[in-house]
Amino acid sequence: MPDVGEGLTEAEILKWYVQPGDTVSDGQVVCEVETAKAAVELPSPYDGIVHELRFPEGTTVDVGEVIISVNVGGDAPGEPGAAQPQTAQPAAAEPAAKDAAGSAAAEDAAPAGRQPVLVGYGVAETSTKRRPRKGATAPAVPAAAAQAAVQGELNGHAGTAQAAPAPAAPAAPGSRPLAKPPVRKLAKDLGVDLATVTPTGPDGIITRDDVHAAVSVAAASVAAPAAVPVQPQAVEVPQAQPQAQPAAARETRVPVKGVRKATAQAMVGSAFTAPHVTEFVTVDVTRTMKLVEELKAGKDMAGLRVNPLLLVAKALLVAIRRNPEINASWDEAAQEIVLKHYVNLGIAAATPRGLIVPNIKDAHDKTLPELAASLGELVSTAREGKTTPAAMQGGTVTITNVGVFGVDTGTPIINPGESAILAVGAIKLQPWVHKGKVKPRQVTTLALSFDHRLVDGELGSKVLADIAAILEQPKRLITWG
Repeated sequence: MPDVGEGLTEAEILKWYVQPGDTVSDGQVVCEVETAKAAVELPSPYDGIVHELRFPEGTTVDVGEVIISVNVGGDAPGEPGAAQPQTAQPAAAEPAAKDAAGSAAAEDAAPAGRQPVLVGYGVAETSTKRRPRKGATAPAVPAAAAQAAVQGELNGHAGTAQAAPAPAAPAAPGSRPLAKPPVRKLAKDLGVDLATVTPTGPDGIITRDDVHAAVSVAAASVAAPAAVPVQPQAVEVPQAQPQAQPAAARETRVPVKGVRKATAQAMVGSAFTAPHVTEFVTVDVTRTMKLVEELKAGKDMAGLRVNPLLLVAKALLVAIRRNPEINASWDEAAQEIVLKHYVNLGIAAATPRGLIVPNIKDAHDKTLPELAASLGELVSTAREGKTTPAAMQGGTVTITNVGVFGVDTGTPIINPGESAILAVGAIKLQPWVHKGKVKPRQVTTLALSFDHRLVDGELGSKVLADIAAILEQPKRLITWG
């Protein structure tokens, strides 16, 4: 599993595009994985034949784990390990009588660090290796297997006899079970004591599957009903009565991972770090809705996505130009306010994998047709689940359109690292006083949340008032822009 950046430590395999025996070429996409940021397609770094897929779809794998092996030697049998640039060759079996000191020497002689496993991605090199468990000894190997392995070396080829490894026993009382941090976090979330888990990983490491297996065993022991003895004589069968559903069927637990896990952590961090203030304004957007219809009919916007969100985005950009201090961030380490002279406009998008916020880079420099094109591309990419991690980095302000769900308004949480977020409510026909008379008008409610550490009430109010004024009289896009 490659390191795709952004400090990610694991990814879930969403879909395999190849199967064992398939021929792959350099650069061909072999699978799609989901990190905490987005779904990413991984290419093959070699030409060859797929030998093995190490993990099934739906498995969360730590960065650095081998997920696929490719035989690059044509018809030669593939080595069941990581893909290598040389032809995979059968490895000679080591003598079974090797002692612990010999094993340590072999480890020291091996090249340090992990090598990149996919083109364009890699894992950080490291010279560290896991220390053996205290008191651990080399597993005993049957004499027949050892003799076969030695005889294989004498004959010039790998021995075929191998001892079937037995699963390691749970950790001894008082000792610390071996497991990677993500596995420890999983065990903590599921309430599993790692000391009671039987490890199946190399060197006695507890894997995710071991933790899930422990949960399954515990659940099975609790849910297993007691056997009811069968009476041999005929008995009167009472009328069937409704039975309570088993506890296991009354609720479903969904692991929090991937995009949803990252979103949850980001929202909690933002809500309890940045002091939020939210202000609201209700505005008559009848003229804006008419302008949307006129733009749709115009040749200049033909083929582009034209909707109220486009003009809301343009209104926000104009308001930022008039009040540039709103476009900033708070640097906690340096205790500084960082003013941004560019606008990377984030658009919150609901996807099957959770909420993501890709942003339009340098949105302040775009014309209305360019902004419409960027919005259309952003939305379609998000719906397909193809948004890249880079597209979600570096945002400065965000728009969330809760109106598409029929919601009037809300108090949105600021995207981490940004200063403000604008929520747009549903646009509805409502009675409104227009030119001294009550008439049905297209009305919506806007909500602006901002970080009160760097945006005071006056500045936040000016920005929100400017947005409302533009949407009420869209000709201000020309006079103010």
